[in-house]
Amino acid sequence: MTVTATSVGESDQLEPRIAPEARAWARRLGRLLPAVAAALSGLLLYVSFPPRTLWWLALPAFAIFGWVLRGRGWKAGLGLGYLFGLGFLLPLLVWTGVEVGPGPWLALVAIEAVFVALVGAGVTVVSKLPGWPVWAAAVWIAGEAARARVPFEGFPWGKIAFGQADGVFLPLAAVGGTPVLGFAVVLCGFGLYEVVRLAVVWRRTGTVRRTAAAVGLLSLAVPVVAAVAARPLVSDKAEDGSVTVGVVQGNVPRAGLDFNSQRRAVLDYHARETERLAAEVKAGKVARPDFVLWPENSSDIDPFANPDARAVIDQAAKAVGVPISVGGVVERDGKLYNEQILWDPAKGPVDTYDKRQIQPFGEYLPFRSLIGAINSNWTSMQRQDFSRGTKPGVFTMDGAKVGLVTCYEAAFDWTVRSEVTDGAQMISVPSNNATFDRSEMTYQQLAMSRVRAVEHSRTVTVPVTSGVSAIIMPDGKITQKTGMFVADSLVEKVPLRSSQTPATQLGILPEIALVLVAAGGLGWAVGAGMRGRRAGDV
Repeated sequence: MTVTATSVGESDQLEPRIAPEARAWARRLGRLLPAVAAALSGLLLYVSFPPRTLWWLALPAFAIFGWVLRGRGWKAGLGLGYLFGLGFLLPLLVWTGVEVGPGPWLALVAIEAVFVALVGAGVTVVSKLPGWPVWAAAVWIAGEAARARVPFEGFPWGKIAFGQADGVFLPLAAVGGTPVLGFAVVLCGFGLYEVVRLAVVWRRTGTVRRTAAAVGLLSLAVPVVAAVAARPLVSDKAEDGSVTVGVVQGNVPRAGLDFNSQRRAVLDYHARETERLAAEVKAGKVARPDFVLWPENSSDIDPFANPDARAVIDQAAKAVGVPISVGGVVERDGKLYNEQILWDPAKGPVDTYDKRQIQPFGEYLPFRSLIGAINSNWTSMQRQDFSRGTKPGVFTMDGAKVGLVTCYEAAFDWTVRSEVTDGAQMISVPSNNATFDRSEMTYQQLAMSRVRAVEHSRTVTVPVTSGVSAIIMPDGKITQKTGMFVADSLVEKVPLRSSQTPATQLGILPEIALVLVAAGGLGWAVGAGMRGRRAGDV
């Protein structure tokens, strides 16, 4: 009995020691939970992007993000926003390190996540306002607007709109472009959290403020209703007749950064596939195209300076008997251009378009001398910077006006719109993704082209050196596509359109309006906080 009594007494004495430790662990876990939730919700947002068709996962991703941020201080918002950005961008942009290693990939993500961190801080500030989901969604779009412009003229990859090519919100691209489409998705996500939060409050207390309930429900419902209402803007009907377009994917000798070390092979592959297409046309197996579109870098040998390259392209054009848009690397007046060349089977080159939005660290090196001092291999891979074009590129091909948007340019709102306002009845996005092997990059870029098709109500063709090449109708649907790293061609009759969507007509105005909304919300919240502090001092 004595032993038992002693044991019980010892047990009673131990209990107070264990309880504080347990409470301390609970507090630590409680502090970690928001950080873990922020990173995992960013990862959930990544999963909503192509090549997956899980677009709807963006809504719970932003709902969780809203839960993590609402009511916190702006410093906490910075950290939690950065974790959300890492969870989203680390896997989304992993393709940037496929051939050059993890260094550039991690550096890019570290910089881009700073914008998301600032958005996180902004959301915490406006989350105390009435109708906070609206202000918070506008803050997100303001962050995207900044990220699309700085540094080095911006990097819009990962815009929320680009993950919605298969979603119900897609028609909103025709209303106000990628800013309005992205705003609707983010608003709906924050609205989802607000509805759940208010439902929990109502269950706990039996009462909820009507205005708060109305804001939550409207934030959730209005984007969906608006998307349904915008569906009549989406059409694949021809307005200016139709053309039969040929898209050639010649393939490359091998994937990777050195794919163009056999540059003549790349040109020969595309000429050979074009000649094979010409033979199929002659045999009656496929319809004769009115013109043919080659990818970016399909001739890395300058056909203006090299007679052998010119002869190969001439032979291919004569074989198919129609104009070809050829992607070439051209040196002119000592400057290097990523150029599309309109090649007539009888006259040869008759028009050109020089890429305007060139890729930093891919087509030119910022801080070249500094980078060379750190690693001379990087400067040796890009010996000469490309120069920028200055004018939109709209080729008249067999009477059809074809707007050229070269690869990386498809991520930028202004480059695509400028071709349409310059008269393009359809768009071509010649690309070269061989550097990125079989990564998700090509599918992410293809989704961008689908969004652009709806945004401007234009057929979009995507000729790619190594795939995936595709033909996209003005309603965003892919009607044909190739595999990756195969030689192939696509031929299809596509509609020509000349009417302009509200997004085309409004241009940058919706984005400016949303940035102003964000600024207004932040100003209101900061002003209210300062007034509250003064009242407290009194």
